[in-house]
Amino acid sequence: MTRLLLLALAAAAAPAAAQRGPATPPAPVHAIAADVSEASLRAMIDRLVSFGTRHTLSSMDHPTRGIGASLRWTEAEFRRYSRACGGCLEIATPSDTVTGRRIPNPTLVKNVLAIQRGTTDPNRVIIISGHIDSRVTDVMDATSDAPGANDDGSGTAAVIEAARVLSRHRFPATIVYAVLSGEEQGLHGGRILADHARAQGWDVVANLNNDIIGNSCGSDGHCDPHHVRVFSEGPRWQGREALAAQQRSLGGENDSPSRNLSRYLADLAGTLGLGIEVRQIWRNDRFGRGGDHTELLNAGYPAVRLSEAVENYHHQHQDVRVENGVEYGDTADKMDFAYLTRVTKLNVAALAALARAPGVPAATAQGAVSTDTTLSWQPVRGAAAYMIRWRPTDAADWTRSLRVPGDATGHVLPGIRVDDYVFGVSAVSADGYESPVASAVPGGAFRPYTPEQ
Repeated sequence: MTRLLLLALAAAAAPAAAQRGPATPPAPVHAIAADVSEASLRAMIDRLVSFGTRHTLSSMDHPTRGIGASLRWTEAEFRRYSRACGGCLEIATPSDTVTGRRIPNPTLVKNVLAIQRGTTDPNRVIIISGHIDSRVTDVMDATSDAPGANDDGSGTAAVIEAARVLSRHRFPATIVYAVLSGEEQGLHGGRILADHARAQGWDVVANLNNDIIGNSCGSDGHCDPHHVRVFSEGPRWQGREALAAQQRSLGGENDSPSRNLSRYLADLAGTLGLGIEVRQIWRNDRFGRGGDHTELLNAGYPAVRLSEAVENYHHQHQDVRVENGVEYGDTADKMDFAYLTRVTKLNVAALAALARAPGVPAATAQGAVSTDTTLSWQPVRGAAAYMIRWRPTDAADWTRSLRVPGDATGHVLPGIRVDDYVFGVSAVSADGYESPVASAVPGGAFRPYTPEQ
């Protein structure tokens, strides 16, 4: 950046005091989320359980039982919603024939996607996902009843309900409703989804992966009906070796796109008043466990996992039985449907807000050996303003912010030392929808990492 440009930016710097806190989302987001129906979610869970088992290795051809029947029902639901909205949903069924440690013989693994194309920025994509396959104690048992009401009928129902509600509205960006298979056998559905997104050339801004979101009490009796956990990786996994030296010099240990997506969800939940708050868990997934969002992360796409605040281990990955007076098995009667409804509302609100916000600007910071910090970013379509945000390096969340006009591509913060803070930039639409923040650190951009970033 030339000295003349630096001087010009400094002259344009606003003297007003910085502001704190996230932008308040417009009222329509809350109204859209209010359309989520507990009765609808209950009916979906009951239907999913009715297939007996949805194990990945179960029948693809049986008319009423097994993974094939459940996928056909899902596709039919998406097509029903599409007819109601005048054909607004495109149905895709990306698949792959897979073998692996938990799939000993070649097996077709198929996802069902409903794609709601954006009106003005259709290549910018927000994905909600959940896995439809289920299991019992023996992960290779494809014949026993595996109700999978909560794991992951709850996430699947949230995806389908989001399609029902949001297909009634139009958005600038594309929303993809993704029902995935093969998760319990090795995250195969997530990998197939990531491969499909890459093949389509999608600019994936976010993947909200919902896995076990339908109960509020743990196996120890502890209950928490008012929080949902959002898991997010810190340093991004894709490109990690190329990024390591840059991050050691310039920062970024706590500022992957996924970590900022988690912050975005926490801010949104805090301002909407849906009766559910986000508890951010700063790790990719639960200790030693995994989910489909990991395959999106491996491909370089921002992704988080939403899971209930406390898990009941008696009601996941278990044969249905009673043992020493304890009921085991993942059945619908063990779920908290009011809780599932609140988590689904948060998902729907986040999808609507993300799809109506502008894209996420890619930002850089400069200021070594200087008393000032200079931020610059690439302009994004639909931005009426940009929000510069910063926080002390040891702070969890953004603490300061400054709004600048939509025609700006840079700004100087006088007297703010780059050494002592982490900086980021978000974009705000004319009607008040704000994108997530992209941190001005190596690998902070909301796109797959390349060494040229």
